[in-house]
Amino acid sequence: MQTHLRGRDFIGDLDFSKEEVETVLDVAFQLKRERALRIPHPLLRDKTLALLFFFTSTRTRSSFEAGMAQLGGHAAFIDSKTTQISHGDTAKEIGEIYGRYYDGIAIRHCDWGTGNRYINEVAQASRVPGLNMQCDIYHPFQILADLMTIFEKVGNPRGKVINVSWAYASSYQKPISVPQSLILQMTRFGMHVRLTHPPEYKLMPDIVQQARDNVRKFGGSFEILDDFDAGFKDADIVYPKSWGALLTTTDDAESAAIGRKYTDWITDDRRMALAKPDAIYMHCLPADRNIEVTDSVIDGPQSVVYDQAENRLHVQKAVMALTMA
Repeated sequence: MQTHLRGRDFIGDLDFSKEEVETVLDVAFQLKRERALRIPHPLLRDKTLALLFFFTSTRTRSSFEAGMAQLGGHAAFIDSKTTQISHGDTAKEIGEIYGRYYDGIAIRHCDWGTGNRYINEVAQASRVPGLNMQCDIYHPFQILADLMTIFEKVGNPRGKVINVSWAYASSYQKPISVPQSLILQMTRFGMHVRLTHPPEYKLMPDIVQQARDNVRKFGGSFEILDDFDAGFKDADIVYPKSWGALLTTTDDAESAAIGRKYTDWITDDRRMALAKPDAIYMHCLPADRNIEVTDSVIDGPQSVVYDQAENRLHVQKAVMALTMA
């Protein structure tokens, strides 16, 4: 168990070693058990966390606010658009000043080419931990929750097949951070990771290379497919979700036109039947229902999406307790 996490930033998935991620999961399971037994754990009494949002949120904001309250502290919601951040406050100024007001700074900033750089600039100027609630490159807390859910549902993930697949959605050009964080973290646990997407929906080459490097270090395998059905075949875990063609185009209209070529990339009962009989369906939510996934799948017996959503609370509490106490 690695216990030297106090004061550490958590911005990219690989900021914590595999052993440190295992420590986070150990603490998360402990806090989840204590929550179920109504055992208080005010580990962050009188601590405060800034929650700075440049991007809308449902689960992220609520789980961080609830988590800080359950740990005995307070989370302050800050909207970038209703503060002077929108009129000139720099990342350095926010890091310097919020680092003196708060005991941690959590930021969600998903603008392509901007978000990750901004979070790092704030963290570099701050004297307190910087936490990435999602950026244009990574979504580390979501993937910790996914990993916790996999341990709960299928046991040790080593040797299990996970299909991280693109799926069609009509809503907007979603960030690529979830699939990128998935292939980075899951390849550290000896899984057989499939990345399935149409040719226009590639991920960042350096992220893909890091996933390949992880396989050489930790075992398992990593492959890239372009056939939606093939990705499902005999998989233990399927994680199909939409992301934008951001490495192909940043033009929303062009992206929408590309997406319409792949409207049949929808997770339905036929696709689920291609996976193993006890396979689980995962999604970080929100999903475009009956476009990205059918109701019969996301509401069906193989879906674990609500357990995933709950586990956001527990892993976030674990990281906050370990870095901010």
